[in-house]
Amino acid sequence: MTAKERFYQIYTENIKREGADKLLDYLASPNCDFFTAPASTRYHGAYEGGLCEHSLNVYDCLYDYMHRERVSSLYHLTCSEESCAIVSLLHDLCKINVYKRSFRNVKNEKGVWEKVPSYEFDDALPYGHGEKSVYILSGFLRLTREEAFAIRFHMGFSSTEDVRLVSDAFEKFPLAYALHNADMEATLFMEGKPAK
Repeated sequence: MTAKERFYQIYTENIKREGADKLLDYLASPNCDFFTAPASTRYHGAYEGGLCEHSLNVYDCLYDYMHRERVSSLYHLTCSEESCAIVSLLHDLCKINVYKRSFRNVKNEKGVWEKVPSYEFDDALPYGHGEKSVYILSGFLRLTREEAFAIRFHMGFSSTEDVRLVSDAFEKFPLAYALHNADMEATLFMEGKPAK
């Protein structure tokens, strides 16, 4: 099963909210590069299809985290299967249509500079990271407050955000911490930096 097929399967099995079909149509449309975009310019998922694969990895990490015994019994943290799918699969919609194919110079193993394929970031809608994803999603479906905060703060303390805002969001909306944790797990341990 391809990453796109798996995304469709998880999405259609779990996301039933009004507008979900229109959002999925948009993601697959010629006006959107969600299924072919990289997840970053040079680091995790910096290849065609990386954004979709990253979204699936975050889903797997969040799903596993939410189903841990101590998370539900000790922390009393739960979320619906729909919320789990929404926040993980769609947390990085801000990356749609912002990566352009390019080249960069890199030294090869002999120390000689050579051009290698790369991506550069060019955002026509510079609205922030998490907030832009919430903005795009809100045009299609109504998010719960917890979903909106989870997506908005999924970058956690790695963003340029006032640390008090992040800490308050994590405390008031635990799904925000869970999504951040899943995003970091996927980024750092499942995907990591590409070999040089």
